[in-house]
Amino acid sequence: MDRTSRDRDAEGRARSARPRDGLGRPLPYGARGVERQPEGVERTPEETVREAQRLLDAGAPFHAHEVFEDAWKGCAERRPGERELWRGLAQLAVGLTHGARGNLAGGARLLRRGADRIVPYPSPYGIDVPGLVEWAGALAERLDGGPAGGVVDPGAEAPSLTG
Repeated sequence: MDRTSRDRDAEGRARSARPRDGLGRPLPYGARGVERQPEGVERTPEETVREAQRLLDAGAPFHAHEVFEDAWKGCAERRPGERELWRGLAQLAVGLTHGARGNLAGGARLLRRGADRIVPYPSPYGIDVPGLVEWAGALAERLDGGPAGGVVDPGAEAPSLTG
């Protein structure tokens, strides 16, 4: 493949073909990475929560973020009033991802931003919004006070989405 042009998916959209590690970081071409989440999967909200929880429990918050991103981007027609809920949940998962990558300040910011986005929702689909807001605040505080170069264990820190 010509590496001077952008990688494209089957539909012609720019999409890096570089393999990724378990936290979504790009690896060199030819390296062995982990399977990426398929994009554009239509799931019910309940299926989205179940799949994201499975990935969070497996220590794969970047992949859970991609599941929430599908819901966020796909709800424009079906459930437009939920866009910020799914966006906020994606930010919580990517905040945990950044904490696991060692970007403690960025992780804390994303956790707070995601929590702020989900607060207006009265726990739809069994999602424990108050519990997630509390979890995000506590983890953000720890990340803010964490040592430079420190990381969090994404599997051990994974929240329960439904309480």
